[in-house]
Amino acid sequence: MSTPDTDTLQAIDAYLNDNEARFLDELFEFLRIPSVSTDPENAADVRRCAEWLIEHLQGIGLSTVELHETPGHPIVYAEHLGKEGAPTLLVYGHYDVQPPDPLELWTTPPFEPQVREGKIFARGATDDKGQVFCHIKGLEAWLQTVGELPINVKLLIEGEEEVGSVNLDHWIAAHKERLSCDAVVISDSSMFAPGIPSITYGLRGLAYLEMTVEGPDHDLHSGLFGGAIPNPINEIAGIIARLHDDKGQVAIPGFYDDVIALSDEERADFAALPFDEAGFLEESGAAALRGESGYTTLERIWARPTLDCNGIWGGFTGVGAKTVLPAKAHAKFSCRLVPGQDPERVAEQAEAFVREIAHPSVRVTVTPHHGGKPVLTERDAPAVQAATRALSRVWGKEAVFTRGGGSIPVVATFSDILKAPTVLMGLGLEDDRLHSPDEKFNLENFYAGVRASAYLWDESQS
Repeated sequence: MSTPDTDTLQAIDAYLNDNEARFLDELFEFLRIPSVSTDPENAADVRRCAEWLIEHLQGIGLSTVELHETPGHPIVYAEHLGKEGAPTLLVYGHYDVQPPDPLELWTTPPFEPQVREGKIFARGATDDKGQVFCHIKGLEAWLQTVGELPINVKLLIEGEEEVGSVNLDHWIAAHKERLSCDAVVISDSSMFAPGIPSITYGLRGLAYLEMTVEGPDHDLHSGLFGGAIPNPINEIAGIIARLHDDKGQVAIPGFYDDVIALSDEERADFAALPFDEAGFLEESGAAALRGESGYTTLERIWARPTLDCNGIWGGFTGVGAKTVLPAKAHAKFSCRLVPGQDPERVAEQAEAFVREIAHPSVRVTVTPHHGGKPVLTERDAPAVQAATRALSRVWGKEAVFTRGGGSIPVVATFSDILKAPTVLMGLGLEDDRLHSPDEKFNLENFYAGVRASAYLWDESQS
């Protein structure tokens, strides 16, 4: 498979340099559209944003650009094929954004983008308009200089990511054959730290449950009944206390059975990262770190499963005192899962354990809510290595491998339906304030992201 000659790569670099100002102006146009997917009052704006993307993708020279209707907001799909025998990459992103509230906490209006101190401030600047726009401009550089791409590329840009991608899984399944690819590229995450290009190769999954403990059939007087009738709040607190042992491990039988352990190489790589543990603690506002014994902080948040109570309520919580023995108590808890674990199995294990340890004087109901599968991409996969080389070329230093403590459900969808690995090529930073007032995207990262995208197409063919 041929590699572009030096003149071609120089022409692409020159195009990127010459058009930086225009790229920024066009990104500002994109950011000005208030495509807030959760608010019905913005439905017309969300559609207008999709139509803006359609026109823009056609303008840069992609051969096929389509708007696909869903029961909710539309999906933008595009492709540029024709390189027989070359790899096919599918770029995923989203054009919808979070609500901008509270407006009074923005330094400048959220949909009037501005550059201040080398940073682009606007809602959607990094999540995800700015990052997906880097790939659009990286494609443009090839199409407008060479007239073609060195590989086959498909784009899927949805308008419902911020409301749970409720129609995406069905759409992907219905278009499975058309979306077939060698790998999926997503830039909707962060670099490890400023100036340190990163590839995220693992994400934790999720099992979310709600528990209700019932005692008497109505609230009782604690003086007349207390000590003889079970108190659901006391009982639920006892159940929660027994979900962990004294080493910080989850006490549910079988919870760790399917966990894929970290390799020695991975632990060494994590340890070599310039992680500021003191800064991490300060950012959290906690007095000290605490977690599973035998693991570092990065290992705990990236590659070990957890169980956390997210909320607990019941009985009297008003002003003053009411000596009540409540009829019910409730709690919500979530398990962050790592590769090897299955959300449904973990939910079943958790329910069985809770029922086992609950006192027979109370009735327990455990209700599973949403979940998501963990994902692990092989670090030596061709697309991962291509992205690593592209990032390293731009930043002038070796890209590092990281995992993510959170979940991106669509990654598991691509793995399950398309059987394709995902390359998480984050271009933002942890302090970009996504979902918060004054969301930003460093101007340096925007331009570097465009160049990394252009280089990715080159590196992917080798």
